[in-house]
Amino acid sequence: MSASTTAPAALPAAPRVARRAWIDARLAALGNAMRRYGWVIRGVQWLIVGVYAVLVIVPALLPLPGNAAHIWTNLTLAAQFAFWGIWWPFVLLSMVLVGRAWCGVLCPEGALSEFASRWSRGYAVPRWITWQGWPFLAFAGTTVYGQMTSVYGYPKPVLAVLGGSTLAAIVVGLLYGRNKRVWCRYLCPVNGVFAVLSKLAPISFQVDRAAWAASPKPTRGSEAFNCAPLVPVKTMQGSGACHMCGRCSNHRGAVRLALRSPNHEIVHVAGTEPDLDQTVLILFGMLALAVGAFQWSASPWYVEAKQWAATWLIDHGITWPLEMSAPWFVLTNYPDRNDVMTLLDGGLLLAYIGAATVILGLALSGIVALATLSLGGWSLRRFHHLTQTLIPVAGCGVFLGLSALTVTFLRGDGIVIPYVAEMRAGLLAGASLWSVWLAWRVAGLSAAGIRRAAATTCIAGAAALSVVNWVLMFWIW
Repeated sequence: MSASTTAPAALPAAPRVARRAWIDARLAALGNAMRRYGWVIRGVQWLIVGVYAVLVIVPALLPLPGNAAHIWTNLTLAAQFAFWGIWWPFVLLSMVLVGRAWCGVLCPEGALSEFASRWSRGYAVPRWITWQGWPFLAFAGTTVYGQMTSVYGYPKPVLAVLGGSTLAAIVVGLLYGRNKRVWCRYLCPVNGVFAVLSKLAPISFQVDRAAWAASPKPTRGSEAFNCAPLVPVKTMQGSGACHMCGRCSNHRGAVRLALRSPNHEIVHVAGTEPDLDQTVLILFGMLALAVGAFQWSASPWYVEAKQWAATWLIDHGITWPLEMSAPWFVLTNYPDRNDVMTLLDGGLLLAYIGAATVILGLALSGIVALATLSLGGWSLRRFHHLTQTLIPVAGCGVFLGLSALTVTFLRGDGIVIPYVAEMRAGLLAGASLWSVWLAWRVAGLSAAGIRRAAATTCIAGAAALSVVNWVLMFWIW
């Protein structure tokens, strides 16, 4: 009797288990194929290197496009749309969907850095390169410099930012490591953001430690693999540093590409690997500095501050900040386009982004700290863990900020994407609910009842504060 009553509940699970096993088998086969046909991946990378070089270099040598030019008729506009309308927003999206496959399979900068390291001097990686502050500092520096030089609108700043980054990657490859991606592991300006977002990916290369330990030790002539981004594969738990290149697939019968819950790494791994650099990047970078960088040009507060400052300067007989500009590689300076930043403009831009970074970063840190305390006392590890629950809303904000450029480019050519406002609202709502659900799961590891609810409510408040900033930008200003 008991068997007959339990059978109906067990039956629906069987197809799910079988379907999951089938998907995992296909993914494992894909991972093995990536290892077997790595030469194909390298060929694709060189193809992308060629396209990348053309889009970065050639537009900087051409005259600026006229008012009648379109994306499909002008290489400069096409390059701008490719980089800022397609490339960067959807590379970020790919991190959430398939992890850092972009880094391991497609990225031209990584490919060039690894290629250069074949002839590396082989110097040991110095301590200053492995400094934990680089993810935030590199992200902040490139973001702010891009705003100062209007990198989204002109080709020369693109050459300076992207070309300069690529040149630095090659130089690092020539100096440090051998057949490695030292630049990608430590210095890439978006390495930190990619590592954070890839934690949400539903697929990853996973290591069976028991199978690794039980497998025979590789012999001298057996096949090995080169982990270019310097990941300790044997002890790898999360996917933040993995470039998804497939070179380690099936190594010692213990590494395989497989499905996982998008919540798994945040809930079960992030708390065991607290990273101060990621905490700072999330709270002060993705949720604060990025907001100021995308928001300043539309902000009435910026306009009011500029008017007040200009009035004060004129009243005191100081006019040079309103009259002087700087070269295009310091501040936007295109007089023939009536697009010139004065020293006052540049100073206020830095002040606005700096204020957003400090004010929002401290406010969010305070809210997360309150959530930490509500779970029964202060714990730095718990603070880091709760901060990780804000990754969905942080990533959504950065994606929406970049995809706004996609909408702007297309609208400039008369192409209107329908339901943009509704899609933005849906993404912000969904990301916020995801963060709240992650907070509920993480808080449940330490407390229950009122304490768990209080911590989750605090994280919901942090998510709401982030959403408010994007509401101001997209719907109010």
